Amino acid sequence: MKAIARLSLIFLVLAIVSCNNKKNENTIKKGITKANWGQSDGKEVDLYTLTNKNGVTVKISNYGGTVTSWIVPDKKGDRSSILLGFDSLSGYLAKPPYFGALIGRYGNRIANASFSLDGKTYKLSANDGKNSLHGGIKGFDKVVWDVKTIADSIPSLVLTYLSKDGEEGYPGNLTVTVQYTLTDDNELSIEYTAQTDKPTPVNLTNHNYYNLTGDHSNTILKHILFIDADKYTPVDSTLIPTGELKDVKGTPFDFTTPTAIGARINSVKGGYDHNWVLNRKDSSLQLVATVSDTLSGRKLDVYTTEPGLQFYSGNFLNGSIIGSDGKPFNQHTGLCLETQHFPDSPNKKDFPSTILRPGEKYHSITKYKFSLL
Repeated sequence: MKAIARLSLIFLVLAIVSCNNKKNENTIKKGITKANWGQSDGKEVDLYTLTNKNGVTVKISNYGGTVTSWIVPDKKGDRSSILLGFDSLSGYLAKPPYFGALIGRYGNRIANASFSLDGKTYKLSANDGKNSLHGGIKGFDKVVWDVKTIADSIPSLVLTYLSKDGEEGYPGNLTVTVQYTLTDDNELSIEYTAQTDKPTPVNLTNHNYYNLTGDHSNTILKHILFIDADKYTPVDSTLIPTGELKDVKGTPFDFTTPTAIGARINSVKGGYDHNWVLNRKDSSLQLVATVSDTLSGRKLDVYTTEPGLQFYSGNFLNGSIIGSDGKPFNQHTGLCLETQHFPDSPNKKDFPSTILRPGEKYHSITKYKFSLL
C-alpha cells in the first residue's frame, strides 16, 4: 500500500508540473508558442517553439537569438534534437561556446582586435587571446533581442537588435533584423538584414552545433561531410587566415567528395576550424554543404548566399560543460557549419569586403534542410 501511495504522489507531482508548464506556454499563432524563460540584463527572456505540419519543432530564445533545439525523427521514427543545447536559460547564461547563437557584429576572428577603415583605426574587444572573436566580449549572442512573429501560413520569428555606435569598439549604429522560418519542407531558414549610419564591418552567422545522431554521447567523427569548395583559407597559430587561398586537393581539407569527418582529422593540428572558399559564380542561394549520419539516417543540406563556410569540429569541447541530460559535451560531440564572409576580412584587402556603408543594406540568407537518407 505504501508503494502505491508513493507512486500516486509521484504521478500527482508530475501532473502539477505538466500543468504549470502548460500555463507558462502561450500560443502566439498557429505553429508558434511562447514560454517565459527568465530574465537577463533586466529584460524578459522567452522561449519560442516553432512547429511545422510534420511535427518537427525548433525552439528559439530571444536571449542571443539562440536556437536551443531542433527535434526531428530518425530512420526509425524516434525523435530527438540534432543540436547541442540546454533546457534552461541558466545553461546559456553560464556562457558556453556559442551554442545555437546568433553571431555578430562580426562572426569569426579579427586579428589583433583592430582594423582600419577610411583612414581611422578601430580597437575592438579582445576575447580570443589578442584577437577579437564573434563580436567581442558581449556580442549579439549575449544580448536580449526584441521579437515579433509573422502572421503568415508558416511559423516565423523576427528578431531585431540595435547595436549602438561604439559597442565592442565597432563604429555606427547598426540596426539588425534576423528572421527564422521553419518550413513544411523541414528547412530552418535564417534571413539576415542590417543597416548602419556609419561605415562598419558586418558578418552575421548562426552557431548551431549539430550532432545528427541525436545523442551527444556519440561523436560526429563518423558523420559524412561534403563541402562544395576547391579552396580554403589556411590559418596561423591563432587561427587567423594568412591571406592565402589554398587548393584543398590532396589535403585533409578536401570534402569535394563526401568523406567521414574523422577520416583525416588527426592530420589537422587541433582539428577542423577553418574557412572554406565556396565554389560559386554569384551570390544566389545555392547548396554548399551536406552532412549525413548513417546511424540515425539523418541528413542536413546547407544552402547560402555567403561566399564562405566555417567548418568547426568541436575541438575545444572538453567535457567541462554538462548538458541538461547530465551528459558532458566532450570533444567532437558537435560540429558547426557557419555560413559567412571570410575571417579577418577587414584586414585582408583581397578577401570579399565586409564593409557596410550608410544607404546600403546588408542581406544574407542561409537554409538548413533536414531529411532522411
